[in-house]
Amino acid sequence: MLELRLNSHRPSRPRPSVPQPQTQIPVLPELHQLSNTHSRPNLLPTPQPEAQSAPSNHLQRSNTHPLYRGEPLLLAPEPLLYPLNGFYRPNGGQSSITPVQAAAPPPPPPPPPPRSQPPVVLHQDVRPRAVQMPQPQVVFHQDVRPRAMQMPPLRPPPVGPRPLGIRPVRARRNSTQAPGQGKSETVQAPFPWATTKRATVHNLNYLRTHNIVTITGDVQCKRCEKQYEIEYNLEQKFLEVGTYIVENRMRMHDRAPDMWRDPVLPACKYCEQENSARPVLADKKRAINWLFLFLGQMLGCCTLEQLKYFCKHTKNHRTGAKDRVLYLTYLCLCKQLDPTGPFDV
Repeated sequence: MLELRLNSHRPSRPRPSVPQPQTQIPVLPELHQLSNTHSRPNLLPTPQPEAQSAPSNHLQRSNTHPLYRGEPLLLAPEPLLYPLNGFYRPNGGQSSITPVQAAAPPPPPPPPPPRSQPPVVLHQDVRPRAVQMPQPQVVFHQDVRPRAMQMPPLRPPPVGPRPLGIRPVRARRNSTQAPGQGKSETVQAPFPWATTKRATVHNLNYLRTHNIVTITGDVQCKRCEKQYEIEYNLEQKFLEVGTYIVENRMRMHDRAPDMWRDPVLPACKYCEQENSARPVLADKKRAINWLFLFLGQMLGCCTLEQLKYFCKHTKNHRTGAKDRVLYLTYLCLCKQLDPTGPFDV
């Protein structure tokens, strides 16, 4: 379909950059004629075109045009497009308006390339399959028993060859210090001042009641090798040892002094050799004369194993150096003789 573009013969004027009040300009004769042709039948005289004047931004008034008698002029309409067969030519001649074949509308521009945007992923798990956490499952039969009852039974460790360099787990030693297998806690009393319990003696009240005031023991001279018996006064010797412990206990620091570790032995009554009468110790530990060694302050002549035997059966700590175990032996014998005295271990 062909269309004509109607433009005024006046030069186009540049539009101001800022909004300006609307300007009314006279309507061209052709437009006026076309408007009258299509709008109303009684045509008015066509006004003559006025001379071009300088554009003005103010409203202009016309005193010559019969249609506009002192009234403001109409605003210039936008360019109109009319069909080619709808124009009216009264003079039969060619109009100043040139038909223009309407070109086909240009094809729409291609859509702009989409911007590079990261795809929107809703709730997608991008972790590796091995790391994905299992989804919680619905448990219909929940176990409401206590936690202690829900624990699975412990499986025994697999039996197999033990790797080299790994020490086996050793069971903790029993701290009750009970006698070994096949041995009882009670034995036959080896001496009148000893009890039937291992490494235990009677207290002073019992000994006084039974008129046991002298403690005897066997010694042997290291020089002449003669063996004989020595006796000690119970009350006198116990007072001597007990007084020494009470006066020097704070300086001992739970260790036996040198005079106990290396005791001074009695002189031989036969050869009169000083520091030569050594006590005779029984082969069996249960037959050792503990009270005689205590009163003569010769417990240091016992071996470490014999002292540990005493501490074991008297429920005392028996590990450590010999001076530590020897100190506990002296203190424990004092406690056995005088349970109410200041000899707590």
